[in-house]
This record gives sequence, C-alpha cells and structure tokens, in this order.
Amino acid sequence: RGLLDQTLVIWGGEFGRTPMNEARNGSTFLGRDHHPNCFTMLLAGGGIKPGMVYGETDEFGYNVVRDKVSVRDLQQTILHQLGLDAHRFGFPYLGLNQRLIGPTEEAQLVKEILS
Repeated sequence: RGLLDQTLVIWGGEFGRTPMNEARNGSTFLGRDHHPNCFTMLLAGGGIKPGMVYGETDEFGYNVVRDKVSVRDLQQTILHQLGLDAHRFGFPYLGLNQRLIGPTEEAQLVKEILS
C-alpha cells in the first residue's frame, strides 16, 4: 500500500548491553552494563534500503569491527531523510542554539543504507 514510502520507522536505544555478566561491589546479582560502543537500531521505510544489515561487531558483540556508525552519524542520516539540514537544525538550550549532531562538522551521512 506504500505506507513506508514516506514514513521512516526507527527502533532502538541509545546504548546496547555488555555481552558478559558483571557483579559489582560484592553483589550476588549478575547483570549486564550499558555498552554505548555497540548497539542495534532498526530503520525501515523512508528511503532506507530494505533487508540489509550494516555494521558488524566481533564474535563477542563487544567491539565494532566493520562499518561503525556513531550516534551523530545516525542523527545526521535521520535528519537528512526527513529533509532537514543537520548543520542548521538546532534547538535552544542554556541560551545557545544546540545541534543534535554536536558542535563540530564530524557527523557523516550513512549513504550506504539509503535507497
């Protein structure tokens, strides 16, 4: 029906979880810590190539080994697909105009995932 032609669906979180159990400070409860270096995002529709996987971690899911995408790169790509210039799109915070991609020009558009 074409519903995803102009709709961008984004699912994910701002961090993954460490691949190993951790016990801290003598705790008897094992848990998995925040892991901002490796996380999963799902993007569908809105000009994103369907049925592909981009990026890869090592066999433990601890380090990125191929096609690393930073949060700023992801934000740059999402804003691009929404028709917004990431370098001009900002919001007021503490009297300054802040950008989602940060103050530098280092965010990259992830062209490989675009259809």
